[in-house]
Amino acid sequence: MHLDRHVSFTFVGWSLLATSSVAAEFFQPLRPPRSFQVMVHRGMSRQAPENTRPALTRAIDDGFEWVEVDVRLTKGGQHVLFHDAKVDGKSDGHGAVKDLTLEQLQQLDAGGWFAPRCAGQKVLSLKECLELAKDKINLYLDCKDVRPAQLVDEILAAGMANQVLVFADLDTLSQVRQKSGGKVAIMPKWRPQFGLEDWIAKWRPEAVEVDAEAVTPQVCRAFHAAHVKVQAKVLGRDDRPEVWDRVLAAGADLLQTDLPEEVVAHRCWQVPFGLHRPVQISCHRGANRYAPENTLPAFKKAVRLGVDYVEFDVRPSKDGQFFILHDSRLNRTTNARGPITSLTADRIRHLDAGAWFGLPFRGTRVPTLDETLDVLVGHANLYVDAKDIPPETLARILTERKVLTHSVVYQSPSYLRRLKTLAPKARGLCPLDRADQIDSLAESVHPYGFDVAWRILSKPLIDHCHARHIKVFSDALGFHETIEHYRRAMDWGIDVIQTNYPLRVMRAVELRAAGEH
Repeated sequence: MHLDRHVSFTFVGWSLLATSSVAAEFFQPLRPPRSFQVMVHRGMSRQAPENTRPALTRAIDDGFEWVEVDVRLTKGGQHVLFHDAKVDGKSDGHGAVKDLTLEQLQQLDAGGWFAPRCAGQKVLSLKECLELAKDKINLYLDCKDVRPAQLVDEILAAGMANQVLVFADLDTLSQVRQKSGGKVAIMPKWRPQFGLEDWIAKWRPEAVEVDAEAVTPQVCRAFHAAHVKVQAKVLGRDDRPEVWDRVLAAGADLLQTDLPEEVVAHRCWQVPFGLHRPVQISCHRGANRYAPENTLPAFKKAVRLGVDYVEFDVRPSKDGQFFILHDSRLNRTTNARGPITSLTADRIRHLDAGAWFGLPFRGTRVPTLDETLDVLVGHANLYVDAKDIPPETLARILTERKVLTHSVVYQSPSYLRRLKTLAPKARGLCPLDRADQIDSLAESVHPYGFDVAWRILSKPLIDHCHARHIKVFSDALGFHETIEHYRRAMDWGIDVIQTNYPLRVMRAVELRAAGEH
């Protein structure tokens, strides 16, 4: 975990109602905090099976503040994470959660239904969930079926009182408050027909959940006057930028969403950050963390995240049509096997390139180059990894699409020299493994930019490239995907960071804009 997390930092404004006996402030995962907080619905449930360990760890890795999970009782009275009343469809088992013991539930495969890569994931007990989240992310416990006194004991025993909001019916919440002596925070649902002042005085919650349509400045002012935080539920048709902006402008403190990455990106690029970006961001193989790599959903997601470049890989079919695929073989990311060059375009068009990643993307196709350009042109710069496409063909396509000056093409020096001859305005991106290659490659290739190995990045190297009027791109993949590494590179003057974790780069941009060290 490489995010700027700080256990003891207090989120200004989380003071509790004077009549409440809650003593602890809520844990603040990010330092400094954002002006609002994001609550991820059932974990990252479009990228991993809901309510499972990977769904939660993905939320932690992306730097979100809260995750909503569903709690139920097993046969024998253990609390586990599961949304549905029955395990059918979201495991390889059958029957009601309440009719199965914890041991029986944890023998089920709770991930294979979502994707083969998630096979073997287990149903999490609440105890395991609390351990996983401690000092990392806050929990909204949606209590579908619980024993209130036991729930309180588990939360307090885990030392998680300052990281939990309990959501349930009012009777259950009353029992939670009584059992915990006010140490465990409660969050009831509020609806306009309940009224405000009298309802607040009666229930004295630490937070309330309000449907997006009911979030207004008047409502938020009333709750804030009583030191109650407002969680806006923006799921379904309300999970879109205009609703996010409206409820935040009204004063909502938290957003419960299925699109947490888009919420953060949307708000990040607004003023003041939208006026100047200290670095440009390239999404590697599209937004491959949130959708299957090199597919139209991954490219559309990257556009919605507001990144500057979208990188993709071009390869031919047996009959010479061009598709987007990283590997030379189809095995890893489609339901076919063998080299892509062994199949005709018609056969490739019928492959499934999304089921391997997750159920929401089942049926996603391998996109053609033309389909990819249709999605990206006019919305993001193209970062073309010309894996296997003749420079003559690529030059013609980029020229016809009028995107020569809105693209970079990554390939070998000899390929880029040929491309420049065919299309003088083409912007070549030349690999750079050693600093002593800069001058010779600058003279022989005349690249628009160097794709510099991150291990050799330095301020003198970047300054040298800039003196030759050459941009510096680098892949922050693997070990270097940290805010510390991004910020150091930004301080040195890097032009483009290519990443699998665009939200981490955005966090680095936020911190830089805020002058944080």
